[in-house]
Parts: sequence; structure tokens; C-alpha cells
Amino acid sequence: MDQIANPPPPTVSYALYQQALASHIHPTLLVHPQSDRIMFANQAAAHLLGRSISDLKSTAMSSLHKGQVPSLVVFSQAALYHGFAWTRGLNLMHADGTEIQLEHEARALHWEDEDYLIIILCDLDARHRRDVDAEADNYLREGIAEWRRAERFFREIERENQLILGAAGEGIYGVNSDGVTTFVNPAAERMLGWTAEELVGKEIHSIIHHSHVNGDPYHAEHCPIYNAFREGIVRRVDDEVFWRSDGKPIRVEYTSTPIRDHGLVIGAVIVFRDITERKIAEEKLHAALAEVDRLRERLELENAYLQEEILSTNNHHEIIGQSEAINSALKQIDLVAPTDANVLITGESGTGKELIARAIHQASHRRDRVLVRVNCAAIPHELFESEFFGHVRGAFTGAVRDRVGRFELADGGTLFLDEVGEIPLELQGKLLRVLQDQKFERIGEERTREVNVRLLAATNRDLKEEVRLGRFREDLYFRLNVFPIECRPLRERPDDIPPLATHFLRNICQRLNIPQLTLTNGQVRSLMKYDWPGNARELENIIERAAILARDGKLNFDLPEPNRRETDPGNADPARDQINHASAILTEDDRRKREYDNIIRALETTRGRIFGPDGAAALLNVKPTTLASRIKKLRIDRRDFTPSGQQ
Repeated sequence: MDQIANPPPPTVSYALYQQALASHIHPTLLVHPQSDRIMFANQAAAHLLGRSISDLKSTAMSSLHKGQVPSLVVFSQAALYHGFAWTRGLNLMHADGTEIQLEHEARALHWEDEDYLIIILCDLDARHRRDVDAEADNYLREGIAEWRRAERFFREIERENQLILGAAGEGIYGVNSDGVTTFVNPAAERMLGWTAEELVGKEIHSIIHHSHVNGDPYHAEHCPIYNAFREGIVRRVDDEVFWRSDGKPIRVEYTSTPIRDHGLVIGAVIVFRDITERKIAEEKLHAALAEVDRLRERLELENAYLQEEILSTNNHHEIIGQSEAINSALKQIDLVAPTDANVLITGESGTGKELIARAIHQASHRRDRVLVRVNCAAIPHELFESEFFGHVRGAFTGAVRDRVGRFELADGGTLFLDEVGEIPLELQGKLLRVLQDQKFERIGEERTREVNVRLLAATNRDLKEEVRLGRFREDLYFRLNVFPIECRPLRERPDDIPPLATHFLRNICQRLNIPQLTLTNGQVRSLMKYDWPGNARELENIIERAAILARDGKLNFDLPEPNRRETDPGNADPARDQINHASAILTEDDRRKREYDNIIRALETTRGRIFGPDGAAALLNVKPTTLASRIKKLRIDRRDFTPSGQQ
């Protein structure tokens, strides 16, 4: 009898133990499969494996079958299920590191509520197996047959599983508890560009999941796939990247499910799908929706702007006049309108600068787009940049939503900057950059936006003098003054007064819904004798006031006497004409004084009222906000004109 290490517990009869282990001349092991421990071994097994019996008792069964653990598990489970199993597909590791090809024959043994396996080893090169009795031989043959049936059964299951994995459209791969790949299905190979041979047996995280989409390292301890078998819970991720063999990322969503064996997590199965095209489509959809929102906001702003323009536009939409100055201006409009050249329109207030700008826009190829007008004199200095370029939400206190600036609103169309000389010096550089590059940034935003805007500017200032005084940038002046057009004052073109007066009177009667009135020749001559410091705007206001006060269809014009000029040739005085001509050339201070006096007269007439149909703004034919800005600039206190100091 071979030497036996550690006799069995008393609950197992010695005869049974002797039959089970010691009586075999072949190497025999008693294994506890649940703990993977070798409980006992005979001397033949120790000799075959080049180890002592005590060494074998301290060795795990799986360590003797390196690289064959899945096959060993299948063999052990078959023996426990059927009571017997046999295979030639397992090799044992000798103490010197060589593999020994052996037959394994296993029989199940139940002992104190625990399952054990008696494993008999047979060297295939040794042809001496001791004879066994007929009953044992028959039992062995039956066990072998049963094992082969079990082996065919498990092979069929494996084949079916492989067919299922091969037919699956999703990528599927498995990892053990060390993160080493155990299998990869064909769909995963196609998506990742790696073959199963290149991935199986390797730590897969470092191959396909090593980095985030931005290139930052993706450490394994943060990986949901690893956490699935470390924490024993299912992990689902909606959007990450796997890296293909060509170095390109693919967007994936995946589920990592832990695999358990006898209550222990031994790995995980990962099912993933390529969502790159879906994500690209979603991003395009989001971009399209954002563009729709942007265009919708722009259309809303254009609509609001056009509604405002409808309410504030002049009563005439054509240039009225027959003087040489008007004909010259019309020729200049015909020349410059088809181009995209910047135009600087100069002239006194009320001479029709905005009308010239509208005519240029309507005659240009941009007429199907909006003409955006900005009154630079009515914008507070701190809001100029936001008004021109827009801002994003949170850019400053009070910016509760994104705002589209006037340049962006005028994209594809024309931008008309009225009173351009009022633009603060610190903002003129940014305006110059937009005119040069057609690019700008909203306040609070780093994104550079491109626009295609044609610029028209108007001013009643002498910009050359402003440049000399350092109040206007010379480079911006040259950029604006590509094609200058001068609007001559009404006093220099008296021939335009009759058609203008007739046009104004007709439109005013229609607008006020009063019977049509008619100008007499005497009234026309009276109008032509006046200097009209407020130009066409003042003429329109005078006619409107006369129409409102008309009785029995008769107009009465109350023109200030000091500003009358005598046009009768018989009363001409050459010396006086020379003096009058000299006085018509005004300095900037004279112009400001005239504007100051004009506003004072309007406030006196309306008793300090600015707003409303009877307010000073209506008399001067300017927007109330524009008049309020000029009153503030000229430091006029309108309370001086209100009864009892009330506003």
C-alpha cells in the first residue's frame, strides 16, 4: 500500500478511503472542487508530479493545470453532475515546469455535506495499467461513455453559443476578474478592427478603452466595466468611446454585466453598439435646431424692428424735388447703389439723409434684405457695444438672455448709422475692425462671427474737423467716406419747397383723416421766403400744424418774422445778400446754438412736453428718445417750461 498523508476523518470508513485512494497503483488525488484544494494524494501521484505529498496538499488544483482552467471547470462539473467523468484533454504541470499528457478519470464522493472528486491519473506513455475486475471495468466503460455523451452535450451547447455570438449585431466580449479578455464575437471584431486572437488573453482596457474622447487618460479604476465585476453590479453607459485598431474613436453605448460562479464574481460580459452615426445625426439636429432658433430670433427682431420703422418712418418714401442739388444727388445714388461701397451722407438735420440712405438700399442688390437703422445719438455710451454687436446671457448685469446686435441683424443687408459722429471714440476701433474684416464677437462670447453688411453713414457734423480735434478716428473717417453724398439745406434749393409742401400736405390730410386742403400761390411764396433752419422736417411740421388749425379749408402759416428772407428781385440789396450769404456759413458753435434755440422754441410751444402727438418731438419730427438725448446733451431742463415745474 502506498503511503497515505493525513488519514481520513472517522466518518469515512478506512475501507472506503483505501478503495478510493490508497489501493490505486495509479496516481490518485482527492480534490475539493469548491475551494480548488487537493485534500489528499498517494505516493504515485507525488512521484508522477515530482512533488511531495505535503507539497501537493498545499497546492491548488488549478495551479497544476495552468491555461486550462475553463476545461478543468467543465470536467469537474460534469463529474459532480454525473458521478463520473473522463478526459484526455487535460495536462498536468510537473515540478520542473514541463507538461505531462495524462488521462483524467474522476469520480464524485459526497462526504459530510461536501462534494469531493477522486481523480485518477494515467500516463498515456505508460502501457501498464493494473487489471481491474470485470465490474470495475464495466463501470469504467460506462463512465467513459457517459462522459463522452456529456462532452458532446457541452460541445453542442458551446457550438450554439458561438452561433448566437456570431449572429449578434452588437459587439460582445468577456473579461475575467483580472480584466483579461476571454472571448470576442465577430461583431466586436468588425467594429473595433481588432481580431479575437489580438485581444483574447490580453488586458483589453489598455487596448480599446485607454483614453477619453478628449485624449485624457482613462484609468482602469474609473472604468465602469471594471467596476461591474469589482462591485458585482450591472453598469450601463450611454456615451463613451472605444478606440479602434487604426487609432480612431467610435462612440459607443454599452452594458457591463458581472458573471458569478458559486456566488463569486469571476468576470463580466460587455455588450456594446456603435452609436457614432446616431450621435453625429443628433449633433447635426441640435445644430440645426440652434440655427432655427437663431433665425427665428433674428426674424422676430427684424419684425419688431420693421414694425418700429413703420411707426417712425417719414411720410414720404420718394425723394421730392426739382432743383439741381436733388438731381445731382439722384445721379450719385444711381452710381453708388449697385456697388457695396460705404457711403457717407452729410448735411444739416432734416435735409433727408435717411431718405438718401433708403434710396441707395432700395436701388441695390440687397433690397430683398432688411435696412437696419441705428440712431447713434440716442444710444447711451455704455450700451453702444451691445447695441452694435450683441451680447450673451450673463455677460453683464441685466443680460438675462442672448441679444442679437445690429450688425448681425443686418447680415446680408444694409446698416445705416445715423449721427455716426456720436459714436464714442473707444468704440470706433471695434467698428473699424468690423468694417475691415466683417467679423465681430458678442459681448461675453469668444466665438467670432462673420457678417456681410453694407454700411451707410450719416452725420450733420464736420468729421474732418472732428478728426483734427481728436474726437474721431482718421482711419475710420476714410473707411466711411468712400463715396460722399452731400444733402444741401432747403434754404439753398427754394425750388424744392413747392413740390415738398404739396406732397407733405397731401399725406398729412390722409393721415389725419381731414378733407384735402390746397396751397395758394401766396402761401407758397410765403413758404419760399423763409430760411427753414430745420429744413424739410421743419417744413413738414409747419404744414401739419397749419392743417390741424385750418378753418373752412383755409391754411394759415405762422412763420417767425426774423428768419424771413426777401426773394423779390425788386427789393434785392447786394450788400445785404452778401452778408446773408456769409451768415449762412455756420461754425459748429453757431450750428449748436441754432439747434439749441430750435429745441427751446419747441419746448416753449409744448410747455415742456416731449412725448405724444402734441409734444416737442412731434413738432421737430424726431423720435422722443432722440429728442430726450439731445436735451440731455445740451443740458436743457425741460421742467423750466412746464406749468408749476411739473413734467
